[in-house]
Amino acid sequence: MNKYEVMYVIDTALEDQARTDVINRFSGIVESNGGKVERVDEWGKRRLAYAINYKTEGYYVLMYMSAPSDLPRELERNFKISDAILRYLVTRLEGEIPAKREPVKAYVAREDAPAAEPAKEEAPAAEAAPAEAEAPAAEEADAEAPETEIE
Repeated sequence: MNKYEVMYVIDTALEDQARTDVINRFSGIVESNGGKVERVDEWGKRRLAYAINYKTEGYYVLMYMSAPSDLPRELERNFKISDAILRYLVTRLEGEIPAKREPVKAYVAREDAPAAEPAKEEAPAAEAAPAEAEAPAAEEADAEAPETEIE
């Protein structure tokens, strides 16, 4: 039996009971096809990186399972025909199932953080002129170098 990590995003328009039924349905598919669900982590409602079917939020679920090699195809087939699933990804794990990981927390600015420093003024044009003056000297040095032919 292989170990797999399954991440899927459920539509947030579903009520809590319907969402629980969807999660139990996919866990049941795994167990009815000879697999074993090791762990189901519900990450909860998160903002999507881009809109999917005009939806900007989804409910993330991460499931770890041990299953025969033909089960991921069956699971993906069921993900495709389910209207409640926005996106899914099934990957094979090498080694052991990792420890429970928490989803990334949203960034919250601290109130006691110092204000950003104002942008420094640009250097005057007079300081930029010497750099431009050196460029023609480099071109003259290349022009004075003898040309060698490679035979």
